[in-house]
Amino acid sequence: MPKRIAIVINTAWNIYNFRIGLLQSLQKQGYTILAIAPKDTYVSKLQDLGFEYHEITMNNKGTNPLEELKLLRDFYLLYKRVKPDILLHYTIKPNIYGSLAGKFLNIPMISNISGLGTVFLDKRFSSKIAQFLYKIALKGVNKVFFQNTEDRRLFIHLGLVQNEQSDLLAGSGIDTKKFKPLAHLFTPHKKLRFLFIARLLRDKGLVEYIEASALMHEKYQVECQILGAYYPNNPTAINPKEMQKWEDKGHIHYLGVSDDVRSHIAKADCIVLPSYREGLSRVLLESASMAKPLITSNVAGCKEVVEEGVNGYLCEVKDTQSLFEAMEKIYHLSPSQRESMGKKGRKKVIKEFDEKLVIRKYKEAIAFCLGS
Repeated sequence: MPKRIAIVINTAWNIYNFRIGLLQSLQKQGYTILAIAPKDTYVSKLQDLGFEYHEITMNNKGTNPLEELKLLRDFYLLYKRVKPDILLHYTIKPNIYGSLAGKFLNIPMISNISGLGTVFLDKRFSSKIAQFLYKIALKGVNKVFFQNTEDRRLFIHLGLVQNEQSDLLAGSGIDTKKFKPLAHLFTPHKKLRFLFIARLLRDKGLVEYIEASALMHEKYQVECQILGAYYPNNPTAINPKEMQKWEDKGHIHYLGVSDDVRSHIAKADCIVLPSYREGLSRVLLESASMAKPLITSNVAGCKEVVEEGVNGYLCEVKDTQSLFEAMEKIYHLSPSQRESMGKKGRKKVIKEFDEKLVIRKYKEAIAFCLGS
């Protein structure tokens, strides 16, 4: 009977968009795939691929203790019913409450810490609680993958994981055949086009980008775009009224959201993400794979993707002037220099961040956990 692998994330959208290559590779190897996530419009797409879907309800931003205990109970009852042979956990609540439930049921587990999020960026009491819960939950996990060395080092320093229990992974991996240069979509335009892609949060460096865009508009003929979804209930969220005020000033253009991020990347001259911290930025990896020069912060989860002056530029975190100077550097490059930067970025992604590398590590970890 085929072994049953359950992948557990906070949205079905996340499974479909970021983990599909891994799951299809495991499926071809003979495993039965169980997708566990709150229900959204991507559930049917997962089922069409032959995955078994099971619903779990979770409030991704909730902190109500009774609600969290209910989630732990729901994970326990679901795992007991569907009987997975191994659990792959992603995002904070599955990593904590899913891992606790799996520990109670003695199920082998692999966790992926894809980023620390707001809860680790501040010093509030909620951060201490999250660290305490991580410490308890991850004790029962066979392998904990991190996406950058600083996150891994921090978890080890805080005693949340053991060194031998942890390992590094190249993010979720990039399908470099899907994310490739799309020259036919790029038509020369009079104004140099910068594009910010992220959830609309201050932690992503959105305010600094808007301020730097205003400075660029004062000196140069440029177009500064923003692509991303509002993320209400996050403490650093931008609201639509704020965005409209910025747009009215004429310095930026908000594009809304899109399921076709590749076409937007293809039409830009440079991708900008001055984030305060990432696990390993997928936006930067996708953009580099599509041969676009990058500007990003010199912080964990961003700096790993950019070699200064080779495939882009690094700016200081939370520093509008530093970001503006990096944007100026891109502006003063010739089209052929920007093209050369983009090609070097794609080579880096193929060498270091290709999806195949991630899949291989997961298969090795799964085989070890299952004793096969």
